[in-house]
Amino acid sequence: MRTVVVPHPSGSGAVRGASTVTVDENGTPDAAVRQHRDLAAAVADIEATDRPRWVWTSTSSVYGELLRAGVRVQRCHDLATTGAILSMREGLPPPPADDPVDERPGLFDAAPAVDLDTVISRFADQRRRIAGDPRLELLVAAESAGTLAAAEMGFGGLPFSAESHRRHLERTLGPRPTGYEMPAGIVAVTEEIGSAFGRPVNPASHTEVLDAFRREGIEVQSTRKHILQEIDHPAVPLLLRHRDLAKLFSTNGWHWLDTWVHGNRFRPVYVPGAVVSGRWASRGGGALQIPKALRSSVVADPGWTFVVADAGQLEPRILAAMSGDPRMVAAAGEDDLYAPVAATAFAGDRAKAKVAVLGVLYGATSGDSRSLLAVLRKSFPDAVEFVERAAKAGERGEVVHSWLGRACPPAPPGFQSGPDVRARGRFTRNFVVQATAAEWALCLLAELRRRLTTDPDPTAGELVFFQHDEVVVHTRNPALASAHISASVDVATRLMFGNTRVRFPMKTAVRTTYADDPE
Repeated sequence: MRTVVVPHPSGSGAVRGASTVTVDENGTPDAAVRQHRDLAAAVADIEATDRPRWVWTSTSSVYGELLRAGVRVQRCHDLATTGAILSMREGLPPPPADDPVDERPGLFDAAPAVDLDTVISRFADQRRRIAGDPRLELLVAAESAGTLAAAEMGFGGLPFSAESHRRHLERTLGPRPTGYEMPAGIVAVTEEIGSAFGRPVNPASHTEVLDAFRREGIEVQSTRKHILQEIDHPAVPLLLRHRDLAKLFSTNGWHWLDTWVHGNRFRPVYVPGAVVSGRWASRGGGALQIPKALRSSVVADPGWTFVVADAGQLEPRILAAMSGDPRMVAAAGEDDLYAPVAATAFAGDRAKAKVAVLGVLYGATSGDSRSLLAVLRKSFPDAVEFVERAAKAGERGEVVHSWLGRACPPAPPGFQSGPDVRARGRFTRNFVVQATAAEWALCLLAELRRRLTTDPDPTAGELVFFQHDEVVVHTRNPALASAHISASVDVATRLMFGNTRVRFPMKTAVRTTYADDPE
């Protein structure tokens, strides 16, 4: 069953109503429109009795209000994300967003006024464009499930000790500064840099740093880390130290803590499908780039633990499944894919095997990569040919697709007359694999979310973090959570590739903090 829901415009009261109507799989209404005084109460009642797939303009504009009211749903069809996928496939510009995104964590803008007939029409149009394509159906369903998981993780938050992070900031930067002052730690290292150069230097100024080195008789063209590390001068370690402190202060300092951590939960805004390959991004809180310095502050609640699981060698295994290369499929059936590749083609040299496989994925042609690629091609011709076809298509200006049908962006006009032809080929070569890896991870996430939210055992846990090929479950029963992860891997693999011999082993660790070494 599919139920279209359109919230009414916000009025003066705290509760707003909604219109709902059930539609068939083609988007044709099969019942009368119902009017409800309370959006959250209506959704809760219909969800409990019918378990429909909700059709709405976008999860970000509707679901936050439901979560704040304590209402969760199992399934949805997100018109915004689906429209973006279909438009890219058809070479059309993405449809305009229905709602501006609220940058504040844990909050969502109220859904804009939209006509019920318009939503029904958009859904019917999308169903027509999907046209019964089973892979595209799976992509749309997984993408929509991802929007639900993203909203729930942003709302519930990642367990985070604000006090632990404050102590880390004070140990590293000194006491919290007031107004526009810089922390004492940054001020002190700035003074040390001035002493090393014999005069005051602003370490944040690229020009001043280069001029300071020139006065010392050292010609430097850049202040990049790897270039500075080659210079023998007492200011170098101080400059690198200043860079680390300044980044901590600006990116994850006290202002970040005040904005994004509430109730000992880090509450970012996840943006599913924000990258052209379908990978996620995050807004404001930097959720997908938690630096090592913060990880010790990601602490499980008392009596709870984290189960952290990441898929090793994901993209090479995806290539094996997509290409069907018999030897690569056999290698991907082992815990370590590179070992059998090494035994087959590189006299047991695992390092060379890894360089060759990653080189074919990313189009590396310089140094040893070229000769290693030639060796790999002899033993794994179908795998190499698969990505090389994608590269050649890109160089011709063609659009390539992921396994489930996500399209890459079209080539810019006139790109073949410049130096971008090979770059386009490298992009499309990797796109077909990386986008498919993102789809597999999304299927894993959707199935894991379903299992955790429907398990009658309250100790199973909750999803609290997702990053490309890694999931984190906050749980009181790590054995049960691990079992759900393992089962979800099997389901995702079967949904994507059927009865394949390719395995996707997950490295699983039980931790009390995100920084712990695996047990």
